[in-house]
Amino acid sequence: MSVDAEPALILHARAYRETSLLLECLTPGYGRVGMIAKGVRRERSRLPRGTLQPLQPLHLSWVGKGELMTMTRAEATAGPYSMPGDRIYSAMYINELVLRLCARGDPHSELFDHYVLCLHRLAGGEPEAWTLRRFERDLMYDLGYGLVLDRNTETGEPLVPSIDYAYAIDAGPRPARGHQNELRIKGSALVALQNDEMPSSRENIELKRFMRVLLQHQLGGGTLNAWSMRVKPTN
Repeated sequence: MSVDAEPALILHARAYRETSLLLECLTPGYGRVGMIAKGVRRERSRLPRGTLQPLQPLHLSWVGKGELMTMTRAEATAGPYSMPGDRIYSAMYINELVLRLCARGDPHSELFDHYVLCLHRLAGGEPEAWTLRRFERDLMYDLGYGLVLDRNTETGEPLVPSIDYAYAIDAGPRPARGHQNELRIKGSALVALQNDEMPSSRENIELKRFMRVLLQHQLGGGTLNAWSMRVKPTN
């Protein structure tokens, strides 16, 4: 397979052997792609090592088949996203989330668009916690992990904002009954997430806890390194 000038962003880069880099990239047409950038750590490499970093919009070309492709060309298409303050941790978080939940070679063009939009929002100073919740929601939808956020799954009726609901991961929300292990969340928080409306501070806290539980379930009970990287994380 030969691919020319595919839009891409690098999720992770690390040294590979003596002179190369091993990259995990996100693309609209090919999903997550594992790629070797051969010889880029040499002093006179023909490939621009300095651009092969996360947050740098690129056009990438590659050849190969199987799990790892070989990069043949890389071109920056814009300046890198500049994250104000400590928002770089949020960018690292969404990168790790995509790496852990997306299989190689499974294209999701909408996911690429949602990922780019999230970077734009983080770099542009939009509310950080809400930006992450929106991306988590969109990621779940894009990967087929359907969320029920608009109705009581017992009756089919719309959610009542003032009611506390228990969310069953394999079904959706129903009125809370006070069971110890219920994943409880206010109807108003679910409605805000469904309607893409800015939640209150309290609802944002509830949504963070809610999405953390859902994501851990999709991770097979695992955790992300980014969840422990800040004293007061928004992710």
